Amino acid sequence: MPIEPRLELPYRVRFDEAGPDGLLRASGYLRWAQDMAWRHSEAAGLDRDWYAEQGLTWLIRAAELDIVDRLAYGMTADVLTEITGFRRVWARRRTSFRDAAGKTVASSLTDWVLINERGVPVRVPQAIAERFAGDVGTFSPLRVELSQAPRSASWREFAVRGSEIDPLGHVNNAAYLDYLDEHLARPGGDATAALPRRYRLEFVLSAAPGTELLGRAWPDDGSWSYRLSDADGREVLRASLDTDGVRLVGG
Repeated sequence: MPIEPRLELPYRVRFDEAGPDGLLRASGYLRWAQDMAWRHSEAAGLDRDWYAEQGLTWLIRAAELDIVDRLAYGMTADVLTEITGFRRVWARRRTSFRDAAGKTVASSLTDWVLINERGVPVRVPQAIAERFAGDVGTFSPLRVELSQAPRSASWREFAVRGSEIDPLGHVNNAAYLDYLDEHLARPGGDATAALPRRYRLEFVLSAAPGTELLGRAWPDDGSWSYRLSDADGREVLRASLDTDGVRLVGG
């Protein structure tokens, strides 16, 4: 039976989700958005078991996150997720985060791709689209275009930790946002603490436990660019962080 193409639930900022400043990490918003997507799907009768029986699963291929205000440890936010588009093998969700006063403190877009057991993108079955009421339309998938990293780019090598692996067996998308913030963080007024700010991420290749990664970051036309590659030089992530002229996504 069809349900509404949106779901709203409260989330409380847990102690482990807050950084040294006591605020919800940027990755926390993306983790909530992922969780809300699955909870919405479960409410429509499409849980992980259903997808396993069909040999299908969803992967986030790109995300955009705007943060315009703060959520601190112990605060409760109303999180609203909604499907805003389907496109062949794609689906898009918009998620908004509002504080107790009703103010929107952050908003995200996530573009999901449906894949089969071989990891090949497949067309979204009508059985999925029919579960969500309303005409949600289509969209153009998010893309992140980066210039070539200059010789002056900062770099950081590290290995994927087991704690960063999700139930699909690879690095969870939100962990890549932690990688970016850890690389760019600087004591006293860095871009990762600026308000407002916008993250844009395109996930190119999955990383497994123990994968050696190389991150490069550099300023680019008023924003920061970030590229993550594996030991073979293959791109894993393209991302940017902008603190100039940011509006809430979808606004």
